[in-house]
Amino acid sequence: MSQHTSGRAASSHGLRTSRGRSLPLGATALADGVNFVLLCHHGTMVQLLLYALEEERLLAEIPLDPWINRTGYHWHIQVAGLPAAFRYGWRVDGPKGGGHRFDPSIVLLDPAATALSGGTVWGQCQESDALLARSAIADHAPMRRRRETVPLRASLFFRRSFDWREDIPPLIPLSDSIIYELHVRGFTCHPSSAVSKPGTFAGLIEKIPYLQALGITAVELLPIHEFDECDCPFQNPVTGERLRNYWGYNSIAFAAPKASYASVAREHNQVTEFREMVRAFHQAGIEVFLDVVFNHTGEGDHRGRTYSFRGLDNELYYMLGPDGHYLNFSGVGNTLNCNHPVVRQLLMNCLHFWVADMHVDGLRFDLASVFGRDYVGNVLVNPPVVEMIAEDGVLADTKLIAEPWDAAGLYQVGQFPYGRRWSEWNGQYRDDVRRFWRGEPGLARLLATRLCGSADLYESSGRQPWHSVNFVTCHDGFTLWDLVSYNEKHNEANGEENRDGVNENFSWNCGAEGPTEDPKILLLRKRQAKNLIATLLISQGVPMLLAGDEFLRTQRGNNNAWCQDNEVSWVDWSLATKNADFLRFVRGMIALRKAHPALRRQIFFRGSGPDGKLKPDILWHGLRPNQPDFSETAQTLAFTLDGNQTVREPDRDFYVACNALRESVRFRIPSAPSGRPWRRIVDTSLASPLDIVTEGEAPPVAAYSFYRVAPFAMILLMSDG
Repeated sequence: MSQHTSGRAASSHGLRTSRGRSLPLGATALADGVNFVLLCHHGTMVQLLLYALEEERLLAEIPLDPWINRTGYHWHIQVAGLPAAFRYGWRVDGPKGGGHRFDPSIVLLDPAATALSGGTVWGQCQESDALLARSAIADHAPMRRRRETVPLRASLFFRRSFDWREDIPPLIPLSDSIIYELHVRGFTCHPSSAVSKPGTFAGLIEKIPYLQALGITAVELLPIHEFDECDCPFQNPVTGERLRNYWGYNSIAFAAPKASYASVAREHNQVTEFREMVRAFHQAGIEVFLDVVFNHTGEGDHRGRTYSFRGLDNELYYMLGPDGHYLNFSGVGNTLNCNHPVVRQLLMNCLHFWVADMHVDGLRFDLASVFGRDYVGNVLVNPPVVEMIAEDGVLADTKLIAEPWDAAGLYQVGQFPYGRRWSEWNGQYRDDVRRFWRGEPGLARLLATRLCGSADLYESSGRQPWHSVNFVTCHDGFTLWDLVSYNEKHNEANGEENRDGVNENFSWNCGAEGPTEDPKILLLRKRQAKNLIATLLISQGVPMLLAGDEFLRTQRGNNNAWCQDNEVSWVDWSLATKNADFLRFVRGMIALRKAHPALRRQIFFRGSGPDGKLKPDILWHGLRPNQPDFSETAQTLAFTLDGNQTVREPDRDFYVACNALRESVRFRIPSAPSGRPWRRIVDTSLASPLDIVTEGEAPPVAAYSFYRVAPFAMILLMSDG
């Protein structure tokens, strides 16, 4: 086809083209056509490819004239006469060598696309997909149900409306939040989930009543951006089965929800279903957080597939070494050049889409310390992209949570830049709590610090307890039940000869490795699990639970189940019945935390104050009142919270005693700061339903009496109202 000029028909399909506008990026429906804009700095040849929606037929291939269709580095064209729905992609050529990887034989995705075609069925992948256009669909009319065809991955663009029904974000203060991390597919794809649309956003809607009853305030979804689950190179060594990229930390389109996570993906309605899910969660008073992977892309290193960024401007989008090789601070082959102005703007546009158009409430940034590096990996004091996100007006009410480390050794827990705006995953909390409860001596002082919100990490920079997102388990590592059932990782099924995954988990199997029928070991394991959950939910800061931990889900000792799309990773809902006693305990602890502001303070404890005149808000004890043991051999800890010293509103007093010794010990109970009688609310050594009781059921415990706390157990007393 000859080079087009403004107003000339683009093909026999009757398309008409004009110069178009240079903004915004992506495909935008206008009254007189669709405007396409692509940012490409070094490209010398750009072509727009338009495909029919229902088949792989090419409608038109339109070269863009650099004199007519270019403003700066923005290539643009407007096309009229398009069908009701279509797909599109880009071909780009440019200079060779010097870090460039232009290949005009590959049809590229639009980085600004908010949906992709193809990939509608989970795990149904084709090797040729990477060479096919994953183009956008422009929708000028209600979608028809697409016929079954070979999927052609393409960027999707819809002109569609959505009735949010005056959706209002819950805006739950982070200090009052209880986060629940889950995998969209794995949460409901097990047959025991009993949902009508398993493994989808709609399936999550069906589980909202359960989550409300559990008491959590926010769901944090593992990556839902488009990724290729078939890019995993490993096989199960026993079965020979090809493994899948189950977790999805390999984005290929930052603003496109994954099609196979939608029950209506074949109708290209994944954006609508995601919005319906968010709206339903908001109606239930639950916020939606996304796990955002902006530190790398699914294109991998030089051996990986080209989807978009590499073929548009490789040296712009990625950190490269002097010889053009990919710098790997993410651990998975490439590192996004996050602080380049073009990349920063791309990321901001994507975040604006998720918050403004999709009503997301929070963002957890994977390996966020990558944001703190310049284009060659040097650590920046004031990273521009971190500042942009922190100061952005649209994101002002959005929870920002950093995973404050990367895969190359940069560890910033308590020191993430612009920290007053950012909360952090507190890896030190996880490790110290695990180490105390597995019985390591000398951890009492560290446990005390973590229980108080980790002031050692956050207070000096003007931050508060809620800047610490506390967790004992997350998707990455052992589940709660595996943490108390295995001393070693068991990742053989991942196909890497058990070399993958961290080796030090600070776990303890309680006397036997893995499954056992020994009733004493099983009893101790359940007690340890209760200790860990109870500690998490009485700690200052923001607690985060891993989905399924509330009824003791297992991954069979696998601490890196990223490639296990099977019952190793799927939530088995039959455990909610089998372990109903533990589920009851977790629900009770969540309810206790939500009912008492003393357990979720907005400021750090003040102690007795610099002049000694302030009444203590926390008192430390050992086996005797006011005699704490913070020695190098200490394995017990006790403290009292003064409920009247809570900033927001007066509350009950609390006494907590923890025993990580292998024998029972007697704690002498101090008087409550209010002088009111104590009642025992929690004793993790007792069987259900006595392990956690309501105030009306709680037995009294006299001040100055002795309470024998069992080995590896904790108690919680609450003063009368």
